[in-house]
Amino acid sequence: MSLKGKNIVITGASKGIGAAIAKALAHQGCTLVLFSRSLDDLSTLAEEIPGSIKPHLASVDISSYEAISSAIRAIVPKIGPIDILINNAGLALGAPSAFSELRIEDIIAMTNTNINGLMFTTYAVLNEGKMRERGRGTILNITSVTGLEVPPFPGEAVYHSCKAAQEAFTNVLRNELAGTDIKVLALRPGVVATHFHEQRVGYDVGMYEEFMRGYEPLVAEDVAEAAEFMLCGMSGGQRICDCVSTASIIPAK
Repeated sequence: MSLKGKNIVITGASKGIGAAIAKALAHQGCTLVLFSRSLDDLSTLAEEIPGSIKPHLASVDISSYEAISSAIRAIVPKIGPIDILINNAGLALGAPSAFSELRIEDIIAMTNTNINGLMFTTYAVLNEGKMRERGRGTILNITSVTGLEVPPFPGEAVYHSCKAAQEAFTNVLRNELAGTDIKVLALRPGVVATHFHEQRVGYDVGMYEEFMRGYEPLVAEDVAEAAEFMLCGMSGGQRICDCVSTASIIPAK
Protein backbone atom coordinates (compact mmCIF):
# COMPACT_ATOMS: atom_id res chain seq x y z
CA MET A 1 0.00 0.00 0.00
CA SER A 2 1.35 3.43 -0.92
CA LEU A 3 1.47 6.01 1.86
CA LYS A 4 1.66 8.93 -0.56
CA GLY A 5 -0.86 11.59 0.43
CA LYS A 6 -1.85 9.80 3.65
CA ASN A 7 -2.28 11.67 6.93
CA ILE A 8 -0.47 9.80 9.70
CA VAL A 9 -0.65 10.51 13.45
CA ILE A 10 2.20 9.18 15.62
CA THR A 11 2.10 9.44 19.42
CA GLY A 12 5.26 9.43 21.53
CA ALA A 13 7.01 10.69 18.42
CA SER A 14 9.83 12.79 19.87
CA LYS A 15 12.29 10.02 20.76
CA GLY A 16 13.10 6.36 20.35
CA ILE A 17 10.75 4.19 18.33
CA GLY A 18 8.33 7.01 17.53
CA ALA A 19 11.07 9.25 16.13
CA ALA A 20 12.52 6.36 14.11
CA ILE A 21 9.11 5.58 12.61
CA ALA A 22 8.60 9.24 11.68
CA LYS A 23 11.96 9.33 9.89
CA ALA A 24 11.26 6.03 8.13
CA LEU A 25 7.87 7.13 6.80
CA ALA A 26 8.82 10.69 5.84
CA HIS A 27 10.17 9.68 2.43
CA GLN A 28 6.84 8.06 1.52
CA GLY A 29 5.20 11.37 0.62
CA CYS A 30 2.80 11.32 3.57
CA THR A 31 1.81 14.09 5.98
CA LEU A 32 3.06 13.38 9.50
CA VAL A 33 1.30 14.62 12.62
CA LEU A 34 3.66 14.14 15.56
CA PHE A 35 2.48 14.22 19.17
CA SER A 36 4.63 14.21 22.29
CA ARG A 37 4.73 15.95 25.65
CA SER A 38 7.88 17.85 24.63
CA LEU A 39 7.48 20.35 21.82
CA ASP A 40 11.20 21.16 22.02
CA ASP A 41 12.13 17.54 21.30
CA LEU A 42 9.61 17.42 18.44
CA SER A 43 11.09 20.59 16.95
CA THR A 44 14.56 19.04 17.07
CA LEU A 45 13.24 15.89 15.41
CA ALA A 46 11.49 17.90 12.68
CA GLU A 47 14.85 19.32 11.61
CA GLU A 48 16.15 15.76 11.10
CA ILE A 49 13.17 14.43 9.14
CA PRO A 50 13.83 14.14 5.39
CA GLY A 51 11.36 15.00 2.68
CA SER A 52 9.67 18.14 1.43
CA ILE A 53 6.45 17.85 3.45
CA LYS A 54 6.81 19.63 6.78
CA PRO A 55 5.46 17.60 9.72
CA HIS A 56 2.80 19.03 12.02
CA LEU A 57 3.88 19.13 15.67
CA ALA A 58 1.90 19.41 18.89
CA SER A 59 2.63 19.05 22.58
CA VAL A 60 -0.08 16.69 23.79
CA ASP A 61 -0.61 14.74 27.01
CA ILE A 62 -2.51 11.72 25.69
CA SER A 63 -3.60 10.76 29.20
CA SER A 64 -6.02 13.70 28.95
CA TYR A 65 -8.91 13.04 26.57
CA GLU A 66 -9.58 16.77 26.33
CA ALA A 67 -5.99 17.36 25.18
CA ILE A 68 -5.88 14.63 22.53
CA SER A 69 -9.40 15.37 21.29
CA SER A 70 -8.57 19.07 20.94
CA ALA A 71 -5.34 18.27 19.07
CA ILE A 72 -7.15 16.04 16.56
CA ARG A 73 -9.95 18.57 16.09
CA ALA A 74 -7.36 21.27 15.43
CA ILE A 75 -5.40 19.34 12.78
CA VAL A 76 -8.24 17.87 10.69
CA PRO A 77 -9.38 21.20 9.17
CA LYS A 78 -5.77 21.82 8.10
CA ILE A 79 -4.90 18.49 6.49
CA GLY A 80 -8.10 16.47 6.23
CA PRO A 81 -9.21 13.20 7.91
CA ILE A 82 -6.69 10.90 9.58
CA ASP A 83 -5.76 7.86 7.48
CA ILE A 84 -3.33 6.10 9.84
CA LEU A 85 -2.86 6.17 13.61
CA ILE A 86 0.31 4.78 15.15
CA ASN A 87 -0.22 4.34 18.90
CA ASN A 88 3.39 4.36 20.01
CA ALA A 89 3.48 6.36 23.26
CA GLY A 90 4.37 4.23 26.27
CA LEU A 91 5.72 4.55 29.78
CA ALA A 92 7.45 2.23 32.23
CA LEU A 93 8.61 3.42 35.65
CA GLY A 94 9.97 2.07 38.91
CA ALA A 95 11.85 -1.04 37.79
CA PRO A 96 13.10 -3.26 39.31
CA SER A 97 10.76 -2.60 42.25
CA ALA A 98 8.05 -5.15 42.91
CA PHE A 99 4.43 -4.01 42.57
CA SER A 100 3.96 -3.51 46.31
CA GLU A 101 7.02 -1.25 46.41
CA LEU A 102 5.99 1.08 43.58
CA ARG A 103 4.79 4.61 44.16
CA ILE A 104 1.07 5.02 43.54
CA GLU A 105 1.92 8.06 41.39
CA ASP A 106 3.98 5.85 39.07
CA ILE A 107 1.22 3.23 38.81
CA ILE A 108 -1.28 5.94 37.85
CA ALA A 109 1.13 7.51 35.34
CA MET A 110 1.77 4.17 33.61
CA THR A 111 -1.87 3.14 33.35
CA ASN A 112 -2.91 6.63 32.27
CA THR A 113 -0.42 6.62 29.40
CA ASN A 114 -0.41 2.97 28.34
CA ILE A 115 -4.14 2.22 28.64
CA ASN A 116 -6.15 5.45 28.86
CA GLY A 117 -3.86 7.29 26.46
CA LEU A 118 -4.02 4.61 23.80
CA MET A 119 -7.80 4.33 24.07
CA PHE A 120 -8.33 8.11 24.19
CA THR A 121 -6.20 8.64 21.09
CA THR A 122 -7.93 5.84 19.20
CA TYR A 123 -11.36 7.19 20.17
CA ALA A 124 -10.41 10.70 19.03
CA VAL A 125 -9.06 9.52 15.69
CA LEU A 126 -12.07 7.30 15.02
CA ASN A 127 -14.45 10.17 15.78
CA GLU A 128 -12.88 13.64 15.52
CA GLY A 129 -10.36 12.27 13.02
CA LYS A 130 -13.28 10.98 10.90
CA MET A 131 -11.83 7.50 10.40
CA ARG A 132 -15.04 5.77 11.53
CA GLU A 133 -17.21 8.11 9.45
CA ARG A 134 -15.22 7.27 6.31
CA GLY A 135 -15.03 3.58 7.15
CA ARG A 136 -11.40 3.19 6.17
CA GLY A 137 -7.96 3.61 7.67
CA THR A 138 -5.32 1.81 9.71
CA ILE A 139 -4.62 1.71 13.44
CA LEU A 140 -1.19 0.32 14.33
CA ASN A 141 -0.69 -0.38 18.03
CA ILE A 142 2.91 -0.71 19.22
CA THR A 143 2.39 -3.23 22.00
CA SER A 144 5.11 -5.57 23.34
CA VAL A 145 6.05 -9.20 23.63
CA THR A 146 5.46 -8.67 27.36
CA GLY A 147 1.76 -8.40 26.54
CA LEU A 148 1.76 -12.09 25.66
CA GLU A 149 3.98 -13.62 28.35
CA VAL A 150 5.23 -12.85 31.84
CA PRO A 151 8.60 -11.06 31.60
CA PRO A 152 11.58 -12.90 33.12
CA PHE A 153 12.75 -9.86 35.08
CA PRO A 154 11.36 -7.92 38.05
CA GLY A 155 9.45 -4.66 38.08
CA GLU A 156 7.06 -5.41 35.23
CA ALA A 157 3.71 -5.95 36.98
CA VAL A 158 2.06 -2.73 35.81
CA TYR A 159 3.74 -2.43 32.41
CA HIS A 160 3.05 -6.09 31.58
CA SER A 161 -0.59 -5.68 32.60
CA CYS A 162 -0.92 -2.54 30.47
CA LYS A 163 0.50 -4.28 27.42
CA ALA A 164 -1.83 -7.24 27.94
CA ALA A 165 -4.69 -4.74 28.02
CA GLN A 166 -3.47 -3.25 24.74
CA GLU A 167 -3.51 -6.71 23.17
CA ALA A 168 -7.07 -7.28 24.35
CA PHE A 169 -8.15 -3.86 23.08
CA THR A 170 -6.55 -4.53 19.70
CA ASN A 171 -8.42 -7.79 19.28
CA VAL A 172 -11.80 -6.42 20.38
CA LEU A 173 -11.42 -3.35 18.15
CA ARG A 174 -10.77 -5.63 15.20
CA ASN A 175 -14.04 -7.42 15.83
CA GLU A 176 -15.99 -4.19 16.25
CA LEU A 177 -14.61 -2.74 13.01
CA ALA A 178 -14.94 -5.94 10.99
CA GLY A 179 -17.67 -4.45 8.80
CA THR A 180 -15.43 -1.54 7.74
CA ASP A 181 -12.17 -1.13 5.87
CA ILE A 182 -10.37 -0.05 9.05
CA LYS A 183 -7.42 -2.33 9.77
CA VAL A 184 -6.17 -2.79 13.34
CA LEU A 185 -2.59 -4.06 13.56
CA ALA A 186 -0.23 -4.99 16.40
CA LEU A 187 3.55 -4.65 16.39
CA ARG A 188 5.19 -6.32 19.40
CA PRO A 189 8.84 -5.37 19.92
CA GLY A 190 11.07 -7.15 22.37
CA VAL A 191 13.82 -5.33 24.26
CA VAL A 192 14.81 -2.14 22.41
CA ALA A 193 17.85 -0.05 23.36
CA THR A 194 16.24 3.40 23.70
CA HIS A 195 15.70 6.06 26.38
CA PHE A 196 12.56 4.09 27.35
CA HIS A 197 14.52 1.44 29.24
CA GLU A 198 16.84 4.06 30.69
CA GLN A 199 13.81 5.86 32.11
CA ARG A 200 12.24 2.69 33.54
CA VAL A 201 15.24 2.26 35.87
CA GLY A 202 15.45 5.95 36.78
CA TYR A 203 18.38 6.60 34.43
CA ASP A 204 20.66 4.50 36.65
CA VAL A 205 23.49 3.42 34.32
CA GLY A 206 24.42 0.36 36.36
CA MET A 207 20.83 -0.90 36.54
CA TYR A 208 20.38 -0.29 32.80
CA GLU A 209 23.51 -2.27 31.95
CA GLU A 210 22.44 -5.08 34.25
CA PHE A 211 19.00 -5.17 32.62
CA MET A 212 20.55 -5.44 29.15
CA ARG A 213 23.09 -8.06 30.18
CA GLY A 214 22.71 -11.21 28.09
CA TYR A 215 20.71 -9.52 25.33
CA GLU A 216 21.55 -8.20 21.92
CA PRO A 217 18.72 -5.66 21.96
CA LEU A 218 16.86 -4.25 19.02
CA VAL A 219 17.38 -0.62 18.07
CA ALA A 220 14.58 1.81 17.27
CA GLU A 221 15.27 1.56 13.53
CA ASP A 222 14.52 -2.19 13.62
CA VAL A 223 11.02 -1.50 14.91
CA ALA A 224 10.54 1.35 12.44
CA GLU A 225 11.44 -0.99 9.59
CA ALA A 226 8.83 -3.47 10.80
CA ALA A 227 6.20 -0.72 11.08
CA GLU A 228 6.92 0.49 7.56
CA PHE A 229 6.62 -3.06 6.24
CA MET A 230 3.28 -3.55 7.99
CA LEU A 231 1.86 -0.30 6.61
CA CYS A 232 3.25 -0.58 3.07
CA GLY A 233 3.56 -4.31 2.51
CA MET A 234 -0.02 -5.38 3.15
CA SER A 235 -2.18 -6.25 0.18
CA GLY A 236 -5.45 -4.40 -0.27
CA GLY A 237 -7.60 -7.27 0.99
CA GLN A 238 -5.38 -8.21 3.94
CA ARG A 239 -6.95 -7.12 7.21
CA ILE A 240 -4.67 -8.58 9.89
CA CYS A 241 -0.90 -8.36 10.18
CA ASP A 242 0.79 -8.84 13.54
CA CYS A 243 4.55 -8.62 13.80
CA VAL A 244 6.93 -9.65 16.61
CA SER A 245 10.42 -8.16 16.42
CA THR A 246 12.50 -9.41 19.32
CA ALA A 247 15.93 -9.13 20.86
CA SER A 248 18.45 -11.97 20.73
CA ILE A 249 19.89 -13.77 23.72
CA ILE A 250 23.67 -13.77 23.61
CA PRO A 251 24.96 -17.35 24.03
CA ALA A 252 27.15 -17.94 27.04
CA LYS A 253 30.82 -18.49 26.15
